[in-house]
Amino acid sequence: MKLVTYENPVTSKPRLGWLINERIYDVEAAAAAFDHQLPSSMLEFLEMEEDGRKAAKEVYYRVCEQTPSSFLSFDENAVKLLAPIPHPRSFRDFYAFEQHVKTARSKRGLDMIPEWYEIPVFYFSNHQAICGPDSVIFKPTKTERLDFELEVACVIGRKGTHIAVDQAESYIAGFTILNDWSARDLQQQEMKVGLGPAKGKDFATSVGPWLVTPDELADKKAGNGYDLTMVARINGQEVSRGNLKDLYWSFSQMIARASEDVTLYPGDLIGSGTVGTGCILELGSENVPWLQPGDIVELEVERLGVLRNIIQ
Repeated sequence: MKLVTYENPVTSKPRLGWLINERIYDVEAAAAAFDHQLPSSMLEFLEMEEDGRKAAKEVYYRVCEQTPSSFLSFDENAVKLLAPIPHPRSFRDFYAFEQHVKTARSKRGLDMIPEWYEIPVFYFSNHQAICGPDSVIFKPTKTERLDFELEVACVIGRKGTHIAVDQAESYIAGFTILNDWSARDLQQQEMKVGLGPAKGKDFATSVGPWLVTPDELADKKAGNGYDLTMVARINGQEVSRGNLKDLYWSFSQMIARASEDVTLYPGDLIGSGTVGTGCILELGSENVPWLQPGDIVELEVERLGVLRNIIQ
């Protein structure tokens, strides 16, 4: 299933929905039609126990069998979509594509670091600065090198600690597109001190447009990820193309690493890191200029939709 968080056009409040055949169905309202109770927010949905999950699947499949007029629903393009998980409990971003790491380091005159092959590494980013599709991204006042990053993220759907790699897939609620916006000059300055990235990525992260459950991608499994084409466009022009199957570290390995000695919770967000060629830092600003106000950035991942934002 495809889950969304949308803005109710009457109340302007965020609501949980299912995207089915280009229409958004309100989850709570659809459940009520079948004498079930389901939550109105993504986080509550992710926190449901097993009985709740079974009820959700039952309602979903029954909705799929009905005519659109049977339930509260909207045309996909008639409502505003928010980030699928507008307020994740935490946000860890990994560094899991080898090509990106190699190229980014070579741009700084550095060889590949051997330790990268020993463990999947991540940093914490600002989980309170999440933006949705078609949101405006404000260019930080002190940066001249604003960059996009083409990534995929998973959202945790079960509580767990010391999660084994071979069990980790069952903790994934779904996948979505992620744009880890980066102020490269701020990032470069702070990382010279030996910490970060932090302020260089503190201002915004875009997520969306949907959360796609793993069962919808099962036929695309390949390598350490999925055979899903990843494309970035700036002002309609393609600048990057990669594939999620090129992950060196799998999401299962990332989850296992993240859960060592700490508890992961439903609603935690875990990013893949940038796919090869998936940012201006790799492409070279002489080929693709740093982002400026007015630029429109589109990230498209096969089956996960298009995540579009405008710079201001």
